[in-house]
Amino acid sequence: MSAFEALLAAANSRRMPPVAQWRPSRVGAIDIRIAASGVWFHEGAPIKRPAIVKLFATVLRLDDGVYYLVTPAEKLRITVEDAPFLAVGMECDGAGAARRVLFNTNVGDAVVASATHPITVEERGGRPRPYIEVRRGLRALIARPMFYHLAELADEGPDGDISVWSGGARFVLGSVGVPH
Repeated sequence: MSAFEALLAAANSRRMPPVAQWRPSRVGAIDIRIAASGVWFHEGAPIKRPAIVKLFATVLRLDDGVYYLVTPAEKLRITVEDAPFLAVGMECDGAGAARRVLFNTNVGDAVVASATHPITVEERGGRPRPYIEVRRGLRALIARPMFYHLAELADEGPDGDISVWSGGARFVLGSVGVPH
């Protein structure tokens, strides 16, 4: 088994709570904020225990554009400044249309970019902001070094788009002379 296949197998074996099925009767808010840098805060102080952040990340849900921590007993609104996760690692396997690009997040998720887990690029302040969907609408901001690596893998299409293939899908990263 290749290192890529081992990472993929580990990601696929991770069991997540069924937060999409939970409909708790208690709904409220909690003073938790995920900064654009990916740091989680509680009552203004950084949460210093990575295990707690990873636990909270497993019960994070996005409902109608609002982020919540959800358990069977309660649903608590939190603040997310940009994306709740950061893609901090990247592995590639294959080439061209057969390529698979696997992203690892700061909270232990791993996903292969595909039609199910698309890469999107938004422009903010004249700069590209690349994201990958991790699960149920929750996205990870792709860290700049990973985005540069993606750009190295990309090809220019006949339409002038710079794109990369992964998981059988083509993702546009930008256009020649025109940022996306």
